Amino acid sequence: MKRSLSVPAVGAAAALLLGVTAACSSSSSSTPASSGASTSPGAATSASSTSGASTSSKSYNLSFIQGVAGDGFYVTMGCGMQAEAKKLGDTVNIQGPAQFESSLQNPIIESVTASHPDAIMIAPDDVTASRPPIAQAMAAGIKVVLVDTTLTDPSGAVSQISSNNTAGGADAFAAVKQLVPGGGQVFVVNTQPGISTTDERTSGFAAAAKADPKFSYVGVQYDNDTAALAAQVTLAELQKDPGIVAIFATNLFSAEGAATGIRQAGKSGKVKVVGFDAEPDEITALQQGTVQALIAQSPYVIGTDAVDQAIAALQGKPTTPKIGTKFTIITTANLNTAASQAAIYKTSC
Repeated sequence: MKRSLSVPAVGAAAALLLGVTAACSSSSSSTPASSGASTSPGAATSASSTSGASTSSKSYNLSFIQGVAGDGFYVTMGCGMQAEAKKLGDTVNIQGPAQFESSLQNPIIESVTASHPDAIMIAPDDVTASRPPIAQAMAAGIKVVLVDTTLTDPSGAVSQISSNNTAGGADAFAAVKQLVPGGGQVFVVNTQPGISTTDERTSGFAAAAKADPKFSYVGVQYDNDTAALAAQVTLAELQKDPGIVAIFATNLFSAEGAATGIRQAGKSGKVKVVGFDAEPDEITALQQGTVQALIAQSPYVIGTDAVDQAIAALQGKPTTPKIGTKFTIITTANLNTAASQAAIYKTSC
């Protein structure tokens, strides 16, 4: 997920977002908003995770199958996995498809299953289409941990570890309310249906918007994870609904394309964009004013938790069925704080 575009910076409006938290609680405007748990790389795993702190006499071979290769979110997650595995005396092999597409990821799952690692940590690319090869891995006796995305039927997985994406979508709307307190029409630019995380973000945003009488939710448009299509659907939506005051973009490409569509509609600075994730290019977009706020996840912590859960399962210890990790709200006002800097995703370990 790359590239960014430029529109005028927000200034004071962005500073208002410091009162937003990822768990829908409040925080002082002098500190970066977060859900209360550290998101710094190397930080302790979430309180609900099972610790794998003691090194076993056996060295385990783990595999991480990314949702898409090269994405900063998954790179950062892999860094957390490798650091935790090294601490425990284990190894992690990492690979993923060139695009977020189950037809490309499924053969990788099958290939990894054939090599029979002790455990597979995987971000499924589709809630249903990814189930058959993952089920085959489970049937082969391989422990499976679902990270980030999940399945409609996650049975058999030792743990599911992800951000609370529904809450993240609600937080995005809370950010919109701070940016545009007077209300108006809002809509979502999403990647494609059938991806659990972005579907949940959309649902969380829509529910929060519908509950506020000042705002009118006009729906969601899909961009097939491309900035060009995101620009097209944004321009078309702005022409159809000229009262739109803010857009929630569920990932980088969506935010980039939404900003282009806003500019093409002649509404730069008038329509606000709240983006998701904290790729380096998204930070540039924030600085340039392409987006007015970013909701950063905790991929490093997801990675360390995933290794701990996999090792616990392999050692016959209790595991935690579901673990939810936290967010950090990043704005131009708090960008240079230690917490915000630590929340920016990595491009390499």
